[in-house]
Amino acid sequence: MSPTPRTFSHIGLSVPDLEAAVKFYSEVLGFYVIMQPTEIVEDGSDIGQMCSDVFGEGWGCIRIAHLATADRIGFELFEFKGNHAPEQNLNYRQHGTFHFAIQDPNLEDLLAKIVAAGGKQRMPVREYFPDEKPYRMVYVEDPFGIVFELYSHSYELTYSGGAYS
Repeated sequence: MSPTPRTFSHIGLSVPDLEAAVKFYSEVLGFYVIMQPTEIVEDGSDIGQMCSDVFGEGWGCIRIAHLATADRIGFELFEFKGNHAPEQNLNYRQHGTFHFAIQDPNLEDLLAKIVAAGGKQRMPVREYFPDEKPYRMVYVEDPFGIVFELYSHSYELTYSGGAYS
């Protein structure tokens, strides 16, 4: 018997400027801010100990904010002291998180807002099934170089067997 599919809770992103990231993800992508930027210190408190469990000793302090998408997926933004951008922001051969995707039926409008806010368009908008269905996608970057994808339709609808018929 196969396990029941689980729900997705949240994703955490490391950003160089927490306030700028909160502004981008709330004002451009429309995410709800559910916890304003907050500092957490390596001080032995419950949250401090939890961070030490994850990051190891010596992390000092971090700043964090919590946002949520319209479908209640959490978006956790972290600003670490001494953070730095990777040498290659789309190292697709490296194991780990490759990208995430945001869905908007007005993909082109959202794309224009992302670019106007300092993000980048990585490719032309592509149609999955030209002349058959209006499914579109494009890879973009936020102003901090984090790569993500925009979809015009749901993941299930795009890739389900019925989507190809």
